[in-house]
Amino acid sequence: MTEILFYHLQGMSLESVLPPLLEKSLERGWRVVVQSTSPERTEALDAHLWTYSDDSFLPHATWRAGDAQDQPIILSIEEGNPNRANVRFLIDNAALPVDCNSYERVVLVFNGDDADALTAARGTWADCKARGFEVTYWQADERGRWQRRQ
Repeated sequence: MTEILFYHLQGMSLESVLPPLLEKSLERGWRVVVQSTSPERTEALDAHLWTYSDDSFLPHATWRAGDAQDQPIILSIEEGNPNRANVRFLIDNAALPVDCNSYERVVLVFNGDDADALTAARGTWADCKARGFEVTYWQADERGRWQRRQ
């Protein structure tokens, strides 16, 4: 069964949190789709992932790439799984994909400082619980390390 993880951002940006989560996914041998809700956001993340750190490299492409099926990380605004990903990250209030069950994990990253994002995450949490998914809630501690909360 798919595990749904809710990552609650407070006082931190997606741009600071997403690259390390993607790095950990690749270290585990997973393929990833990151779904946002706009082409502009996807293009901004595409540029950011090439430049966020001088000593790191995250191989990725957007869903428009002709070789999307060969990429370990795809940035997308669409449903679908062009690279046969094990993990799907949902950002900017992207909806749960219809094919949730085809992933090992779905990671919903939401901005806890945004009331609309918080409301949307709570609704998705309730929906996931009602559908029988295993859901976990994660929040960063004072040192920025992610902790599973009850």
